[in-house]
Amino acid sequence: MSKKLYNLAFVFPGQGSQSVGMMNNLAAVYPEVRQTFTEASDVLGFDLWQIVTEDADKQLDQTRYTQPAMLTAGVAIWRIWCQQSAIRPGWVAGHSLGEYTALICAEALAFADGLRLVAERGRLMQEAVPEGQGAMAAILGLEDHIVVNLCHSLSSDANVVSAVNFNSPGQVVIAGHVDAVTNAMAEAKRLGAKRALPIPVSVPSHCQLMQSAAEKLGEYLKSVTITTPKATLIHNVDVVSHDAPDVIKNALIEQLYKPVRWSDSIKFMHEQGVTCFVEFGPGKVLQGLNKRIVKEAEHLAIYDQQTLEHAGAFCT
Repeated sequence: MSKKLYNLAFVFPGQGSQSVGMMNNLAAVYPEVRQTFTEASDVLGFDLWQIVTEDADKQLDQTRYTQPAMLTAGVAIWRIWCQQSAIRPGWVAGHSLGEYTALICAEALAFADGLRLVAERGRLMQEAVPEGQGAMAAILGLEDHIVVNLCHSLSSDANVVSAVNFNSPGQVVIAGHVDAVTNAMAEAKRLGAKRALPIPVSVPSHCQLMQSAAEKLGEYLKSVTITTPKATLIHNVDVVSHDAPDVIKNALIEQLYKPVRWSDSIKFMHEQGVTCFVEFGPGKVLQGLNKRIVKEAEHLAIYDQQTLEHAGAFCT
């Protein structure tokens, strides 16, 4: 019988955490990894495991492949956890795409439906802004309002750039047209940013360029079954949990063209009593962000056998 801990939150990363070979360590030990990727490949109609392990055609950083790859990786780690431990989180959240993984692990969305949904989401996003026309970058070392204002000053209808991910104190991601993002990176450095780093994604998520994709995603979501999550799920767009399927769907639609409020989400869960945050990889991007957001909490990440065993022992 499972045991839910209300001081425990599981969080799931989005695009930007992917890397070739990201699941090899766990796959060598746990058959659930290959089983989950085989299941995903059957649903999607292409070999997802080959993309994440070999990527000979450089597909992993293309949104239409990144999204199902990251979703499947998170679900695979979740399935291993459920085999190894009876502990379940009282809270879940996911960064951007990771919100879909959180919905699956909270039993509000079937895995196969989630795969088709994020594959369609990725296709619509790529269609909205052809590859090479959009960009995202991380601005480090400036306060949020400074980044918001500099983007506003540089943005126009023809050359969009805006602050789209409020990831942690001193880290804001911007997105928009390539030239506008490049100009904003230069201006951020002039204003004192420690670094301005391009992010390896093929579309500019969470900005107004995704409005058309969001509208089409809304149409697709009408045919997708979503139920009430079995853990309290905090949504990126409004830092609120929702029970009604239609409201959850609306949050997913708005998330596509509105900012990810990650710092606020982690702070809110901590204020509600969460003392331990566990990232279900691959990688440990969120662990690093979360440590800067809430220093008083424990922060773990699961991305290989050693970290899985450590998290399992810690959460017992």
